[in-house]
Amino acid sequence: MYVALAATLSAMPMRATAASALPAPAEDPAAFLQAAAKFLCAIEQPGPATIADALDGASIDEFRAISVRGERVGWRATARFPQGSEIRIRRRGANERPGPLAVDYYETVANGAPRPIMTAVTDPDCRFAHGRQLLYDKAGRYDMLERFGSDLRTVIGREPLNPPVPPGRNLPGVVVALFDSGLNYTLPKFAARLHRAPSGASMGYDFWDRDSRPFDGDPARSPFYPGRRGTRVASVLLAEAPYIRLLPYRYPRPEMRWMGDMVKAADANGALVVSMPMGGNRKSDWRKSDWRKSDWRKSDWATFMTAALERPHMLFVVSAGNDGRDIDAEPVYPAALDLENLLVVASSTASGELAPRSNWGRSSVDLLIPAEDLPAIDFHGRKTTGSGASFAVARTAAMAARLLRRHPAWRAPDLKRAILSAAAQQPGGAERSRHGWIAEPLKLR
Repeated sequence: MYVALAATLSAMPMRATAASALPAPAEDPAAFLQAAAKFLCAIEQPGPATIADALDGASIDEFRAISVRGERVGWRATARFPQGSEIRIRRRGANERPGPLAVDYYETVANGAPRPIMTAVTDPDCRFAHGRQLLYDKAGRYDMLERFGSDLRTVIGREPLNPPVPPGRNLPGVVVALFDSGLNYTLPKFAARLHRAPSGASMGYDFWDRDSRPFDGDPARSPFYPGRRGTRVASVLLAEAPYIRLLPYRYPRPEMRWMGDMVKAADANGALVVSMPMGGNRKSDWRKSDWRKSDWRKSDWATFMTAALERPHMLFVVSAGNDGRDIDAEPVYPAALDLENLLVVASSTASGELAPRSNWGRSSVDLLIPAEDLPAIDFHGRKTTGSGASFAVARTAAMAARLLRRHPAWRAPDLKRAILSAAAQQPGGAERSRHGWIAEPLKLR
């Protein structure tokens, strides 16, 4: 049972906190969320009926438990209002100990799709902790993220979500394409190494938003707290191959069929090495011999595989993933694709043991690369560390870039052969990959 911890809230009569008392959300999202959270905090037994009762006039489209490893740790719900807006509610806590409450406000736009506007988060005692609001440009794309204090009014920070690429000039160097969540190209160290046209325009592209600004941000988990892995991974790549030209592409998560277009664009812009610290668990029924069949063409990775097969000169360095499992038995894509120009890497410790969270595969994984607690730069330009298969991808792509700088006539088969020849048996005789591990990637050049 959930019990409201604030006595003044738990004592409030439910019907007195009806939605008729809620401010109009479009006019004042902050006041709307403050009132909605107050009513939700007063619920003693959360469920569709009690939530609808607290938010009179709302219909409950979803109510379900939040579970971690089979244990209930909270609940979530979606409430829709007659005017078309909705709130998405999450509350952590269980066993009579309710935790923080988060309420996201979405408004309905012209095409009928809900658009995220604002979120408010409380502490376990239902005191507001902070809020965030998304601002949009004229085309309806994310433009700015505002962060608020506990009053949901005082702006304590702003972050651009789609800024213009800083001016610059094209410098010499090996072109390395980045297929990831994007790049914070406003940081000087990255802006200076962008692959640019003679005019100075960046050659990168955002295949998610379909514009020329592949700024780092993955809103899939939460638009208010976008994932920003791409910059950290790119910082390791640039640290180990400082003279490359970065060609960032933000992956098309909503439309994976555009992956083939990303490959074509990278090829057209001169990239022979592609860093791909990405993957998914969605299974596709395919075989190398029947990749042209209609069932394969409908799968998520079909256009990528088609484009990669047609470009054997390009080397694609791919993550094995970080699920702690054997991907021979439970495949991850694109790591499971049977492509000669694919190099699949997993993360090891400095001593050569498989990293705790890293996937492995005697057939599917080519190499283990030390990639735990590596020095990195985060989205804001601050020093941090990075661990996992994504960073093993960055180190391997850096190896390929250094080899290509020394041997400009080499292509994917030559690069892959040279990298694999540097591998040694994994210490202790463990067979977690096809070719072993590379103890000191920086020595290969």
